[in-house]
Amino acid sequence: MTDTATVRTRVRIPLTFGDGYSANAEAVTFNGLADGREHLALLLGHRPLARTPLVRLHSECLTGDVFGSARCDCGPQLREAVERIAETGGILLYLRQEGRDIGLYNKLDAYALQDQGLDTYQANTALGLPEDGRDYRAAAQILTALGATAVDLLTNNPDKPRQLRAHGIDVRETVPTGVHATPSNLRYLRAKAEHTGHTIRLIG
Repeated sequence: MTDTATVRTRVRIPLTFGDGYSANAEAVTFNGLADGREHLALLLGHRPLARTPLVRLHSECLTGDVFGSARCDCGPQLREAVERIAETGGILLYLRQEGRDIGLYNKLDAYALQDQGLDTYQANTALGLPEDGRDYRAAAQILTALGATAVDLLTNNPDKPRQLRAHGIDVRETVPTGVHATPSNLRYLRAKAEHTGHTIRLIG
């Protein structure tokens, strides 16, 4: 169970991506989140009350989401998630947890270590930081505030449903995202699959 959060503001935002895809979203902000951060929920598509919503927990990635960095798969995952959720009805949580919650500068420091041969987890550890410092308690608070206490979760990361369930959210099904592999992110994706059990099928 998690502490109570309340809705602060709701506002309509038309979304448009670089490839021309567009969707209408209702952006929702909150009071009382456990970590005090400005996380955002985007409600997409038509969601009948009797239907389990499709939900994506997307951690902020300035380099991937905004600048289109090919070192990760964050930007393509965000684009994919918006379209899939808009089709079925559900919620995208945009969580302010840059670099698995180590922050932007530390993430770029970790990139520099990856250029020397470390993988993404080894680089974080070499900086004296957690491999993955994300806590999804606030995400559970947001879903509860929106009345979405039973969800289908769009993710390849087994830690996300595990944490949500621990905070009282009924994750009925996990739905894998696509694999957005490039020559620049293949080592990164392989580390996620091999080190933390992400459900990513890589060829070669």
